Amino acid sequence: AVERRRMGDELRRLRQAAGAELDTRLVGISAPMVQLRRSIAQLADVDVDILLNGETGVGKEVVARALHDFGHRRKGAFVAINCAAIPSELLESELFGYEDGAFTGARKGGSKGLFAEANGGTVFLDEIGELPLKLQSKLLRVVQEKGFVRLGGNEFVSLDVRYIAATNLTKAQLKDGSAFRQDLYYRLCVVPIHIPPLRERREDILPLANYFLRFFNIKYQSKVSLSRGVLELLYRHNWEGNVRE
Repeated sequence: AVERRRMGDELRRLRQAAGAELDTRLVGISAPMVQLRRSIAQLADVDVDILLNGETGVGKEVVARALHDFGHRRKGAFVAINCAAIPSELLESELFGYEDGAFTGARKGGSKGLFAEANGGTVFLDEIGELPLKLQSKLLRVVQEKGFVRLGGNEFVSLDVRYIAATNLTKAQLKDGSAFRQDLYYRLCVVPIHIPPLRERREDILPLANYFLRFFNIKYQSKVSLSRGVLELLYRHNWEGNVRE
């Protein structure tokens, strides 16, 4: 009984510490940000696949990293894959690897692939909507079968990973089968999390401005402050680029 109580106290202490760190990672006082931090705390240790949706620059990768870092997979790798940045002809070999001599120009000794690098950890699929439909079909098979066969090989590689996908596609585009396979959408979207744009949570603008001000004051050993006029200008700005802007 004493040991159980000690473990319970330790768990509460760790959760409080995690909550405090989440406050510094996901800056904001708006209701959506409070709910987002609460969702991360609830979902971090649960192995469900998550689809993050929001405009470019809202911080989808920051949320994905928090889900990884505060969960039991934090000892494993967090492998972020920008599906829009890898040329389509190289995507399959980059994601799933290849055996020695699998194709002309293949690296000697082959490649284990990004998915295998993440074994035991988290795969973050950024801009998942940019993945070609043909590769979406293969990805669905990999997710369902929990493994894959490398290019040029015949050995099944087992995977133990958590998938977090992110997209800036609208709900209408996500449910349009011509842009995103519906079977893959429902497989990855076990828990959907929408991150609203900054202009819809303006109470977060000034806390973010102060956060970045402190960061750069420390970095450059300066004592810059923001005048009332500047703060009002920041508050009125529309922030099309969201937090990244």
